[in-house]
Amino acid sequence: MKLQSLEINYTEYESLSELSNDDAFLIAKAREASNNAWAPYSNFFVGAAIMLDNGEVVLGNNQENAASPTGLCAERVALFAANANFPDQALETIAISATNKNGLVEEAVKPCGSCRQAILESEIRFEKPIRLLLDGSKQILLVEGVRNLLPLSFGKDSL
Repeated sequence: MKLQSLEINYTEYESLSELSNDDAFLIAKAREASNNAWAPYSNFFVGAAIMLDNGEVVLGNNQENAASPTGLCAERVALFAANANFPDQALETIAISATNKNGLVEEAVKPCGSCRQAILESEIRFEKPIRLLLDGSKQILLVEGVRNLLPLSFGKDSL
């Protein structure tokens, strides 16, 4: 038997003012996108904003459905829209924000497992890590590449 360990790296910020102008802009766009989410069941409104290599910004938000789980998370809405409309553009950064009945969530919002896998697929597709900005009122996390959120991931090498 051999005990192994994994290290997960991220940077934590206390406010938007600590971020670069580009990162603060992208979080603002994710917050804006959350306003258009369709979440009548969970009342958890998530927005995502993706900065592509060409400078285009693609937005997404969660879309719930009474016949759960047929809805879709904000991250995958934005990812799929980016890949459908800009198939040759790598994803640079994805910002994710969420609100509930109390406003902006306190803790940095984190993508679900399905979204992490979809983000990984885009990293594999473009052979480039994607920066993740995870927004919350008390903290903003910057994660350099989804493998820091999805260790021991399943990818094309696993097939």
